[in-house]
Amino acid sequence: MKLNIALLAGDGIGPEVVDQAVKVSNAIAKKFGHEITWTPALTGAAAIDAVGEPYPDETHEICMKADAVLFGAIGHPKYDNDPSAKVRPEQGLLKMRKKLGLFANVRPTFTFPSLIDNSPLKRERIEGTDLVFLRELTGGIYFGEKGRRDGGETAYDNCVYTRDEVKRLAKKGFELAMTRSKKLCCVDKANVLETSRLWRETVQSMEKDYPEVTVSYEFVDAVAMRLVQWPNSYDVLITENLFGDILTDEASVISGSMGLMPSASVGEHTSLYEPIHGSYPQATGLDIANPLATVLSAAMMFEDAFGLTAEAKAIRDVVDKSLAEGVVTEDLSGKNKAYKTSEVGDWLANHI
Repeated sequence: MKLNIALLAGDGIGPEVVDQAVKVSNAIAKKFGHEITWTPALTGAAAIDAVGEPYPDETHEICMKADAVLFGAIGHPKYDNDPSAKVRPEQGLLKMRKKLGLFANVRPTFTFPSLIDNSPLKRERIEGTDLVFLRELTGGIYFGEKGRRDGGETAYDNCVYTRDEVKRLAKKGFELAMTRSKKLCCVDKANVLETSRLWRETVQSMEKDYPEVTVSYEFVDAVAMRLVQWPNSYDVLITENLFGDILTDEASVISGSMGLMPSASVGEHTSLYEPIHGSYPQATGLDIANPLATVLSAAMMFEDAFGLTAEAKAIRDVVDKSLAEGVVTEDLSGKNKAYKTSEVGDWLANHI
């Protein structure tokens, strides 16, 4: 099969971890007889520095023509530390999601048997955890009207959702639940927020179309608590943009490292696959960042974008092997030998 993949390495450690995912993907292509065409494109701070725009039109055209997008990370301290900056790297990510119609962020959370004791949570609380968040990506408070008034002394950010936006995200949630344990949790704050009441009534109206799915409705604060108490009680969770942003970062520590969790953003056009971690600027260029989340994002890409399940399994199996044998970066090595980012990538590719 011929695979046309846009490569958006981005900022910070993005290029380093993406390089390892490319190594692994190329090894898979060689093993299984595929041909990958990688098309690099600028985004984030790197794009601002080059052309003054965090998601240039040229990058968008490359993404639209691709079969899938493999993405690294966005963000740079010089923008984080300047509240007055008019153009920010993160604006590129929001613009990309909007223009590509990526309205659903798929964020799995699972544990690795060999790393179960790396988690800050007790073994008995997290064993067997295998849940998926579907976070709405193109609506809510991040995209609502925002501004200042009263001479800058008052700030506002509006949270707005339409029924159609809720419905298309919930539909993906129901469909995903049907392929798993047939349990769906709608996360909201319907006792306070009108947008949450719209979410709840919309999902309730869809229950009849999926009679095999057991649906629960929980407030976001209760879910935040239960995620660290009994995460294995959840299967598929759907929620709006801000709640999903916070809860998925909380859930990521269950595995023991943010450097382990992959994600996908899907919707109307080309799907995007990326690690859940950020650009980690302190580690840029040091060859110490954990590349496994990006490698596992490539596994999601092979399976979801191309239907290549054997290839995806081969990647997950070799990642499990690297963890079991201690071929890991310093965030997971403890007192044992820490491998460089590039060394982990080489090891994975060679074992494939």
